Amino acid sequence: MSSPPVRSLRTHQAQIAAIVQAIAAGDAVGVTDILAAVTPGGGKSLLPVIAAARLIGAGIVDRICWVVPRDSLRLQAEEAFADPTWRKALGHDVDVRAADNTPDPCRGMQGYITTYQSIAAAPELHLAEFRRHRTLLVVDEVHHLPALFDVAPDPLAEPAAEIAAGWSRALLPLLETARLRLLLSGTLQRADGRSILWLPYRTGRRAKTREVDLTAEGWAVVGYSRSQALAERAVLPVVFGAVDGEASWLDEDRAPAGPHRLFSHWPTETTRPALFTALRTGFAESLLREAFTAIRTLRAERRAQRDAAPGVELRGLGKMLVVAPDQQSARHYADIVRGWMPASQKATVQLATSDERDAHQVLARYRLMAEPSVLVTVAMAYEGLDAPEVAVVAALTHIRSRAWLEQMVARATRVDPHAGPYATQRALVFHPDDPLFARFRHSIETEQGTVAKKVKQRSQSTLPLWLLDQIAAREPEDRGIVPLESNALGIRYGMLRPGPDYAMHRPEQEAAQSEMLQPPSVAERRLRQRIGEMVAQQAVEDEGAVRAPRGEGLYHRYNAVLKRRTGDKPRSQMTLQELEAAVSWLERNRLADHVNLLEGDPRYSWTVRQRREWTPPIGRTDGKPRGAGS
Repeated sequence: MSSPPVRSLRTHQAQIAAIVQAIAAGDAVGVTDILAAVTPGGGKSLLPVIAAARLIGAGIVDRICWVVPRDSLRLQAEEAFADPTWRKALGHDVDVRAADNTPDPCRGMQGYITTYQSIAAAPELHLAEFRRHRTLLVVDEVHHLPALFDVAPDPLAEPAAEIAAGWSRALLPLLETARLRLLLSGTLQRADGRSILWLPYRTGRRAKTREVDLTAEGWAVVGYSRSQALAERAVLPVVFGAVDGEASWLDEDRAPAGPHRLFSHWPTETTRPALFTALRTGFAESLLREAFTAIRTLRAERRAQRDAAPGVELRGLGKMLVVAPDQQSARHYADIVRGWMPASQKATVQLATSDERDAHQVLARYRLMAEPSVLVTVAMAYEGLDAPEVAVVAALTHIRSRAWLEQMVARATRVDPHAGPYATQRALVFHPDDPLFARFRHSIETEQGTVAKKVKQRSQSTLPLWLLDQIAAREPEDRGIVPLESNALGIRYGMLRPGPDYAMHRPEQEAAQSEMLQPPSVAERRLRQRIGEMVAQQAVEDEGAVRAPRGEGLYHRYNAVLKRRTGDKPRSQMTLQELEAAVSWLERNRLADHVNLLEGDPRYSWTVRQRREWTPPIGRTDGKPRGAGS
């Protein structure tokens, strides 16, 4: 395959080049952080290449570490540095490698690419590398990382929320140690409304909100909005095919409900049950048929334009991406689409889910080869998948958060260099015509997209929140509704308008904020409760994993350890800053490792002695030699 012609830099890429050039020349010595808010599909994967090439060449940094949210994106990151077109255009010779958690991740190269998960599994290994070398840290899709001060216990939170908090705890020391930081995101909002790790925030214009401070000291912020990308023909316009339908189900009490319409002007109590049912019954097949017909028509038209015979593999014909609500549905959807294919083409429909052993190979083939032409997935491909040939998306997902849907839609907005002139290309997204999706479309057309708003916490019950979380995780999956049937009623099309230049928004153009985000007394009460929960969780975890001797009062002893560690000051007397510092310390340390602080206190002499003499039972050493303690 021949290389495409040398491309000129887009606006945001040129801005990054100018910023790093100023840093290299000593004209921007105060800049330590660069935030690039680039609309999904706008081409942010080149930004680390530009930054590393200039900064390593100028001797400002020695290495680059590029952190991505999933393993399938590491290959794409390597490709960005290896692309011969950009190596020639930028005049760089920086080589990086996809690394695992083994010593010397660079192996003689100028950098390495790793994942959030890898860093969380071996944080000390990566921190040692940062301490040995001046490092440019690139954090891709930084919105995955919640700010640690904004992580509060939630008895009904999904396990993914705690995983994300663990990523933040592991990444924070690297952020603190890096010589320079480049943070990349297609959205400056998290789906749960929390703040994003490391980003500077200020009080928002609306009550009880924060928003990213785009003029914070030491920060250089580069924005590339959808309207800018469309103007520069960096992304494709989007046409939505909204499919209406009706659904019937059995509710939690096994009483019949419906049929209820998907479409309404605002969400009702039937919106989510109807959507849940529609995605698992006949409606889903009807929407799939619309998307399948669209991609088959497009591919036939492009074959005819090239005078290509059927069956000949060609790049640029267009591909379809199907996003399912769960893995069982994904397998069902794949079987449906294969059933519509001739026997000779059934293999062109591929499945990529976390349970499939060859999922990463399937993703790579889908991106880089003419076939497969249809990919069915759940979440693996929704973010960061660089497959410009995707022209049609069947959005059969129940998720309705703005950040998630915007990333999914962006899989189809990349310009395909093999598909002919820009004016002949478009992205077509078929989706259920429910009010929640309509709200998403409205939000990305009208909102700035930099706001973090605290999610209302559930009230504390008589059981501790950590225990409720474990109980909720064991609830049977079949206690909800039972889908019965659904069908599609009609389809309407609409064009997505460009949307605001949110990343270019300047705070000084706003009216002054008149209402504080949260009164100090409320924040202090929340932090004291958070500290109590964290201490209790560590106590239960250590007893459950046999990392500490069993006995009454471990929670109280751990509280005493924390009090010693924070200067013998009761939490009731701590300032807001001292409480925040205590939370931060607990997020990064285990109280069990600091029991020695109780030495000399007769109230806890038994604890100290037991801790010193105790050894884990055989088979429960937790990876440590017998007698090593915990």
